[in-house]
Amino acid sequence: MNAAALLAEMRRRIVAHARPDLQTSIPRLLLSRVETQETDYSMTDPLLVVMAQGGKRLLLGEQVFEYGEGQVLVVTTGLPVTGHFLGATPQTPALGMGLVLRPATIAELLLEVPAHRWSRTAGPAITTGAAAPDLLDAVARLLRLLDHPADARVLAPLVEREILWRLLTGPHGAIVRQIGLADSSTSHVSRAIRWIRDNYAEPMRIEDLARMAGMSAAAFHRHFRAVTTMSPLQFQKRIRLQEARSLLLAKPDDVAGVGHLVGYDSPSQFSREYRRLFGAPPGQDAARLRAAAPHLP
Repeated sequence: MNAAALLAEMRRRIVAHARPDLQTSIPRLLLSRVETQETDYSMTDPLLVVMAQGGKRLLLGEQVFEYGEGQVLVVTTGLPVTGHFLGATPQTPALGMGLVLRPATIAELLLEVPAHRWSRTAGPAITTGAAAPDLLDAVARLLRLLDHPADARVLAPLVEREILWRLLTGPHGAIVRQIGLADSSTSHVSRAIRWIRDNYAEPMRIEDLARMAGMSAAAFHRHFRAVTTMSPLQFQKRIRLQEARSLLLAKPDDVAGVGHLVGYDSPSQFSREYRRLFGAPPGQDAARLRAAAPHLP
């Protein structure tokens, strides 16, 4: 089956099985149907995305990543990103599948990859590009199993491994391998990323993060920026502001309190940086979000 036919099949199955929460009956398989072009702010996890229809533009720091129909997005660690779907409407929704990438499975498969076929090249933790036909074929077969739950229990893990193998031995292998390498710079930086995500409201010292990553402060700063395209301070600020936006949906009248909860001692600094990221002051932005979500009390 050629790429066009595989993408057409993927579109049919995504339309049939996509749910608002993205989850499916197959563990780690996510399906997305989006009908708007609204900007979203989110935290990623290690993930493969294959677009079957439409496209998306992501902003990580100052770097832009764009992927469309028949292309993939690969993310190797948790990152705060800004994005919007391109041209998505109710008539022509953006359709995509996602597969959560597990470091343990990738590490196991790495043992089977001939040494001459991989390297430990570091780079940004996001990459995009064309999906190879054999990868699309494996993805289409995984989606078919949604219609056969009894078969999926046995076959889905096998097809998942095939998809990971196609990634590891394909053009995106260098970045995917970083997920499974315990001694890679991405793995080391990910320890610090997890700490920042879990403790975003706390004061942060570069020396402590560098020690956590097993690097000198200078090497840590260099590798952190290579992986995330941001400095640790910019990364922490982005997480604080995205968390504040979520909290403001529940507490729209307590802007100063929300700012303090996410680590800002100065209400004016909080409002200034919030507006710079989201385009409106905290209270005004929260009111707009609540108006767009009528299910909120």
